[in-house]
Amino acid sequence: MIVEAVPYLAGALGASGLAVWASRRRELVLRWLTWAVAAPVVTLALLAGPYGAALLAAGLGVVCAAEYGRLARLRRPETGVLAVAVAALPLTLAFHRGVPVLAEGAALVLLVLVLVPVVRGDAADGGKRAAYAVFGLLWLAPLSMLVVLAPPTAFAVCLAVALADVSAWCGGKLIKGPALSPLSPAKTWGGVVGGAVGGLAVLGALGALTPATALAVAVGAPLGDLLESMFKRGAGVKDAGTWLPGFGGLLDRLDSLLVALAVMAVFA
Repeated sequence: MIVEAVPYLAGALGASGLAVWASRRRELVLRWLTWAVAAPVVTLALLAGPYGAALLAAGLGVVCAAEYGRLARLRRPETGVLAVAVAALPLTLAFHRGVPVLAEGAALVLLVLVLVPVVRGDAADGGKRAAYAVFGLLWLAPLSMLVVLAPPTAFAVCLAVALADVSAWCGGKLIKGPALSPLSPAKTWGGVVGGAVGGLAVLGALGALTPATALAVAVGAPLGDLLESMFKRGAGVKDAGTWLPGFGGLLDRLDSLLVALAVMAVFA
């Protein structure tokens, strides 16, 4: 299914590129350029099977862990352990395929994340940092589902979430409506409806529309967006990073996908 979808993906990128260039809006142009680079990378990684998916998930996890560490004000030891853990999870699934080993490793990582502030003797906010570090592992670990899911399903969910984000932006502009949450007043129920329609349409077109994928894209994706908004507001920043053109940081781009993959993990 992935190979068959490539011409349609290329056509969509080409058509959207023309529209974006015609708009002359710098932010949209930068976002399209990021899409034009990211789409082939993700597609080729998933085409390569579990090993390609594992390398993709590990790379994404390390970058997201670094950005999350800054948002949550973790110190370098906690961020380092978190980055190693989220990279090791998909690699373990791909190369070892041992669920007991994976469970034991996850338990060990959780213990280390909790003990790091203890060893450093941080009585002031060690408990809070330990909680944030553990939550970070739970939030980023679903990237491993790129290895667990069948490549066509993983591709469909990634593409549907990405295009649902575009549809949500369009729906928010056209339909508007009340704000979805005080965490992000710019996100409206009109955007949620637009995102759901666009995402479900993609799933249907790719033959991947099931109750699990529908719930992941229509419900999980917008919740993921709000979850990151909560952390960014708490940190007093607009974006998780500044290096990704048009988006800010990688976590700003993957926030919706992380919760969508977590929903898929529950069903899987």
